[in-house]
Amino acid sequence: MKKSDFYYDLPEELIAQDPLTDRASSRLMVLDKLSGSIEHRTFRDITGYLKKGDCLVCNDTKVIPARLLGTKKDTGGAVEILLLKRLSADSWECLVRPGKKMRRGAEVEFGDGLLTGKVTDQKDDGNRIVEFSYDGIFEEILDKLGTMPLPPYITHKLADPSRYQTVYAKYDGSAAAPTAGLHFTPELLKEIQDMGVHIAYVTLHVGLGTFRPVKEDDILDHKMHSEWYEVTKETADIINETKKSGGRIICVGTTSTRTIESVADDNGVVRPGTGETDIFIYPGYRFKVLDALITNFHLPESTLVMLVSALAGRENVLNAYRCAVEERYRFFSFGDAMFIH
Repeated sequence: MKKSDFYYDLPEELIAQDPLTDRASSRLMVLDKLSGSIEHRTFRDITGYLKKGDCLVCNDTKVIPARLLGTKKDTGGAVEILLLKRLSADSWECLVRPGKKMRRGAEVEFGDGLLTGKVTDQKDDGNRIVEFSYDGIFEEILDKLGTMPLPPYITHKLADPSRYQTVYAKYDGSAAAPTAGLHFTPELLKEIQDMGVHIAYVTLHVGLGTFRPVKEDDILDHKMHSEWYEVTKETADIINETKKSGGRIICVGTTSTRTIESVADDNGVVRPGTGETDIFIYPGYRFKVLDALITNFHLPESTLVMLVSALAGRENVLNAYRCAVEERYRFFSFGDAMFIH
């Protein structure tokens, strides 16, 4: 399979730059994964496609203000650091710009020395390990100095940082939001629960995979970066009981999908636990747990387009994306949604 097999043409003006005032008022494309048939709805109509006994699986990770702007200690040159993964209390795997000037031993300071960082190692993929020094509590300093790490295709300044968080975000650790969940409001979630739909939460801290494009022509040569997850016993029990009772498992987003598919055995039984996953889902993959998916519209040739193609078929997905372009849907993080069932 070639990367180009997952290309579609997207006019730049369809990339959503700002979130809608009402989260649940975004558009919803409903795609039948078997027939390829398409319906056009509004996101709050999702209730019409859910049934009593189904289970929604949501990722309750919380985006941290992971983007830090500082200066190199010896030259005063500008440096940008994006925190990707916490390795210990004060050590992080980071994406650093400009990378050439931040080699092992380089030091950078932020906020007039309120926080300093030292590059202690350089990974094969170019990421840096940075050890931070400070007085006080790291999270409080990060809240003061860091900014929300919006994807590079969003050029507008975000007026309200909470709009890049789901309403159920709980556990700090992500460098990007699980954006399919941005469409839900507390009222809509309550309405769904009142219908008898179970809601189960997993945690997957979104890392570099969100930002890194597929560079290899043969997608099988692409290496996914690992991300930390946790699935509690309570969540595993809800999912397993739902499957046993004949209900559907409907993931909210690709991160929830990758999490439950990583912890399921060959019989589709979800096991609780924590760990790292680098699962890469592309056409030919046989889903063990997932039945349906709520997701956004993803970048051309991305691993996320490959994942939804594994569920609904490449031709169905690319046809749906062409239709979304013709119908002027809004794309990517602050864009509209798709329900694949």
